[in-house]
Amino acid sequence: MSFVEYGDTIKDGDTAIVFLGHESMFPVKVQHGTVTQTKYGVIRHSTDLIGKKYGSKVTCSKGGWVFILHPTPELWTMNLPHRTQILYSTDISIITMMLELKPGSIVCESGTGSGSLSHALIRTVAPTGHLYTVEFHQQRAEKAREEFREHGVEHLVTVTNQDVCKSGFGVSNIADAVFLDIPSPWEAIGHAKSALKAEGGRICSFSPCIEQVQRTCLALEEYGFTEINTLEILLRVYNVRTISLQIPDLGKAAEDISSTGFDSSSPSHQGSPCANLQQGTVQFKSGVPLREVVGHTGYLTFATKS
Repeated sequence: MSFVEYGDTIKDGDTAIVFLGHESMFPVKVQHGTVTQTKYGVIRHSTDLIGKKYGSKVTCSKGGWVFILHPTPELWTMNLPHRTQILYSTDISIITMMLELKPGSIVCESGTGSGSLSHALIRTVAPTGHLYTVEFHQQRAEKAREEFREHGVEHLVTVTNQDVCKSGFGVSNIADAVFLDIPSPWEAIGHAKSALKAEGGRICSFSPCIEQVQRTCLALEEYGFTEINTLEILLRVYNVRTISLQIPDLGKAAEDISSTGFDSSSPSHQGSPCANLQQGTVQFKSGVPLREVVGHTGYLTFATKS
């Protein structure tokens, strides 16, 4: 199993995603002799998981069932254990595009955190690229190394435990892109410039506060970066629902409809909008936005090394 290469069958030691529904899933490490409890009953790894194909429908001990999915960076972002605040797919997608990443790219990242963005970067630059990720906190760095090893991507990433603002990324003039998610990114701009290739490398800084953005932009200008711009990604989700609307009183037009001999009780007309004319309502499919929408997450500042 690898987060960058698809495996057909579930093996001992794999990380798999147990899918109970679109709003309910969780990761599990597959091990011989281990069981996993769900609201639908027990899943026995030895008999229910190992050797089965990814995507299989597994029946639990209480008769309910779940799907076992192959892990991807997107699924991992939704289910990973949080050691820090993380970046979600909305920001990750624009970061990978604006940094112009592709297979073979060399990327420097700080800080590693919970590894949400790291997994997406690794999948994007694989199989010949590399990620150099720096984490200030020792325990988080060690946990990240362990997860990368378990997920089969350790050959594509180097984890370093140090202060990027003081010691940099440990590489010089090789990176195609640099990503910063630290409290004071302006202190690391010089090291980022040193890590980037001679010309044309891209940098991105993620900051929740506009004051951080202002200081970072000033530092980027000081170090000669160009094409500096800041943006914010806001996501609005719509649910498709069936809604009932009252039919307006159109006078004679409504009488004309009833005079055509339309039989709303006929099975062939049960699903048509006119079926509810006598009740004074008609049903439509409509996109309805969620009442609560996730607001500001952070500002993304991009620039180019000239």
